[in-house]
Parts: sequence; structure tokens; C-alpha cells
Amino acid sequence: MDKFMALTVFARVVEHGGFTAAASKLGLSPSAVTKTIARLEDEVGTQLFNRTTRRLRTTDYGQEFYERCVHILADLEDAEATLKRGSVVSRGRVRAVVPLSFGRVTLMPELPAFFERYPEISLELHFSDGSVDLIAEGFDLAVRTGNFTDSRLTTRLLTRGTQVTVAAPRYLDRYGEPATPQELHRHNCLISRFGPEWSFRGEDGRPFTLRVHGNAVINSGDALREAAVAGTGVAQGTWWLYRKDLERGDVRAILREWEVEGAPVSVLYPPQRHLPAKLRAFIDFLVQITRTG
Repeated sequence: MDKFMALTVFARVVEHGGFTAAASKLGLSPSAVTKTIARLEDEVGTQLFNRTTRRLRTTDYGQEFYERCVHILADLEDAEATLKRGSVVSRGRVRAVVPLSFGRVTLMPELPAFFERYPEISLELHFSDGSVDLIAEGFDLAVRTGNFTDSRLTTRLLTRGTQVTVAAPRYLDRYGEPATPQELHRHNCLISRFGPEWSFRGEDGRPFTLRVHGNAVINSGDALREAAVAGTGVAQGTWWLYRKDLERGDVRAILREWEVEGAPVSVLYPPQRHLPAKLRAFIDFLVQITRTG
């Protein structure tokens, strides 16, 4: 038996003074109301109404039960209203995990604008490039680079760009700009945690890899980017990592005609029938700053 429905039916019978009037109010048949009250009386083990041919009145137990029902139903209505407001108004905490470089380069500079727009949302941000089980660890969402096929999660693309090869103007002024990927053997290439195999597209349109060499292996995307900006050598990475440096002219993209498509950046979150407004707001903000920032 649906107890909340049964309590609602009982309360309406008391308030409208009869089964027929209550049935009309609830959009039910009088027989359905009668059966619901009978099952409720069986459930609580006592008679709730004194029935005569002319009137229907609550018993002493029924009156006491009705007063309790009023409070229960009011509390339920308040709880539902609170949930509905929470699903419409952007408020509450969002727990998110983001890659280190993405967080520093893309997200952190834009946080003031986010909090100005959504003052009732608080963010708990975790920075990690490793794998994370969102559901097990209680995260609301994660930003990840690469292709993911986890059927438990909803994936929304944030951005997709090229894999760029860059160097600072001061480096290129001193050592020259390579005209082909093969000429990188004459340059100091900064090796990332992904190794010395760099990806390019040949003249036939097919991708190929080239092994490069350099005097530094750097396992931090941020440190690698800063080393490239400082003029230490040539670096390769996703467009979104270097895009602000490119805009400022701190680095220059080289070997453009040999670029391949970089790994996509996506936001992942557990599927929900009704996505809370706080999550929708943060996801939409990530889309905005990733594609236009």
C-alpha cells in the first residue's frame, strides 16, 4: 500500500466530509477511496470513521490520526518544495575533479566570474590527472582529456582542438624555425610525461610519430608550458593548454600543416533524470570558458 497516498486520501475524506466529495477532489472513484480507507484501517488496526447512512465522522482514534497526518503531509509538502527549488535555483556545493593544467590555465582565472554569476554555489575542486571513480568517490563531475567509454557516465564534449607544436619567439629567433617535423632533430625538444614520440600528419594525410630528443623531461603540463614560454625549447601539447600563450604571443605555433587532432576535453558526470541546477550551471560555464576562453 502507498502509505503517503493513503494518508492523503484519509485527510481529504475528513476535510470534505465524505468519500464521494474526497474522490471528486482527488480525481478517484468513490470505490477506490472506500477501498483505500478500508486497507488503511486494516493497516493501523483500528476503525477511523463511524459510518451512518447520513454522516461520516472520525472516531477518537481517527481524529488523533488525522491531526498527525496533517503534520506529516505538511512536512512532505515542504520537503518537496525545497527539492523543487533546489532543482531550479542554482545553489549548493559541487564536487569536481579536474586535470592540473586545465584547472590552472582554464578554470582558475575564470572563477571570479563564476562566483559573481552564481553566488549561492560553492565549489570543492580536486586537481588530479589520474583516474577517478566518480560514483565511488562521491564526485559530481570530472573534466578529463581523452576518449572515455564508461557506460555509467554521461559525457559532454567541452572542446576539441589540434595537437600543437610551439616555441617561444626568443627560442626561434636564436635557433631558427623548423620547416618540417624531421628538422626537429636539430632542436631541443621538451619531453612531457607522454614520452618522446610526437604525433604529426604526413603529406598523404596519414598520421605518423617522430621520436624527438631534448635535455629536459618534465612530467607536469604546467611546468612544461612554462619552460616553453621561457624559451627553453620546443614543446608539443593540446591546443587548449597553450591557447592563452598563443594569444599573448608568448609562444608561436610551428609546423602547422603537420598538425593532428588533439585529445578531446570532456566533462563526465553520473546520469541523472533531473540534472540539478547547480550542476547544469557549472557544466555550462565549463563549456563557455573552454570554447571561448
